[in-house]
Amino acid sequence: MQPTLLSKSFQLDNSRREPLNSVTSLQSDGTELSRASSGHSSIYIHSHCKNPKPLNVLGAHIVQDAEAYTNEEVPETKDIALPKHTNLINELAIDIGGSLAKLVYFTRNEPSSDGLPGGGRLNFFKIETSKIDEFIGIIKQVLEKHYCHNGKDKINHQLMLLATGGGSQKFYNVLQEQLNCVVQTEDEITCLVVGLDFFITEIQNEVFYFNEETHSYVEIETFESETETNETHYPYLLVNIGSGVGMIMVTGPGPDNFVRVGGSSLGGGTLWGLLSVLTDTHDFDEMLELAAKGHNENVDLLVGDIYGQGYNNIGLKANHIASSMGKVFKKVLDENDDDSSTDNNNDTTDLSNGTQHTATHKDERFKRLEKIKQEDIARSLLYAVSNNIGQIAYLQAQRYNLKRIYFAGSYIRNHYQTIRTLSYAINFWSQGSKKAYFLKHEGYLGGMGAFLKREADDEDLTTQDSDSGPYTPTHHSPLSPTDSKGCSIGHPDITKC
Repeated sequence: MQPTLLSKSFQLDNSRREPLNSVTSLQSDGTELSRASSGHSSIYIHSHCKNPKPLNVLGAHIVQDAEAYTNEEVPETKDIALPKHTNLINELAIDIGGSLAKLVYFTRNEPSSDGLPGGGRLNFFKIETSKIDEFIGIIKQVLEKHYCHNGKDKINHQLMLLATGGGSQKFYNVLQEQLNCVVQTEDEITCLVVGLDFFITEIQNEVFYFNEETHSYVEIETFESETETNETHYPYLLVNIGSGVGMIMVTGPGPDNFVRVGGSSLGGGTLWGLLSVLTDTHDFDEMLELAAKGHNENVDLLVGDIYGQGYNNIGLKANHIASSMGKVFKKVLDENDDDSSTDNNNDTTDLSNGTQHTATHKDERFKRLEKIKQEDIARSLLYAVSNNIGQIAYLQAQRYNLKRIYFAGSYIRNHYQTIRTLSYAINFWSQGSKKAYFLKHEGYLGGMGAFLKREADDEDLTTQDSDSGPYTPTHHSPLSPTDSKGCSIGHPDITKC
């Protein structure tokens, strides 16, 4: 059974992302789509721990409208509304990777006019792992504003920080000391699988794929029943692209139905590192913006450069890349021969530490870089890393006969060229037999999975929170010192805040 598709192109809110074609909302049979609430249970409970805490997902959706945010400031990663969840939330989650640290936390909405709880939202935030002290400071702000806890005179004894990723081990003692709360570490791969399961089964229009013919993103509706979900989603390959790449085969929703089958050391950290040396950019977003302006054909050796045309017998077009950065050596070396004798006469040598050092060699290196546009280098390396990941993902999917491949991780950043390259690679190598899928919250699988790993007590399973507490705006930038009117959730007796 095929999933119902919402063939609606969505616009990504970043200037570096290219505009998409707009088409109408259709079902897979071509008729107009009438959206209805999901037919499966409104309570989400995964099967990866003994007694997982339930989450009411009835009406759950991504918050799209700017008017629905404080000061109409739409965050980089949009909130997920949980309008019917009223149980206490005393947990938040972090995922600290090699490059980025991510935070997932809950804020409560304003109570309804009749005084009933108004549900709440899942909020998402990320920062570079190298700024770990700033990250911990942001967590402290979130805890005090939304969880009635400052680690000193206000203590929420039910509070738990669930932590995953390699940094959860590395910074475990620092987190406990700084936050003065329970810190529970969770297995990274398990959290990725739990997080993906939540996003693809419960959140409307979270998953999409790239349509090469229309150059648009096609959103996928959630599924009507648990049976349909199992039939359509499993098995699949999860390709998580962070600093490196991990590939996980998932054959079902249970804890024994996934295994890491491979990966690669050439991931987002590789691209970030190379472009840090070869360009003037300072962060990953700048690198992606730079790549969007580049023309890789200026530095890549294409099939057409070798054959004068495409190699049609094996399906290679003239504009396919034969060798990444394959034109560079000719550009930088051909003009250096005439200067070599002059440079040799101007060498200065430093033997103070027993190592010969030639100043002119540094000058020559800078001259070489000046002959190539930085944006062309960025575009070429983005394609090189993405194509490599795409081909390895295809080979793993082929090895285990998996037709569905989910790409996730903060490397993607909803970036048009990255998504298109990964999608094209899967379609090309599989000859259309496999499909690449992407997520709007692609960088938060681990954090979301950790958030869902807290086990419930009897009160979580039988009661609803009747005390709505003081109103807190529905979305809060953790960097804003004045966006809260008080603690919103997290303590049984909220008046003690």
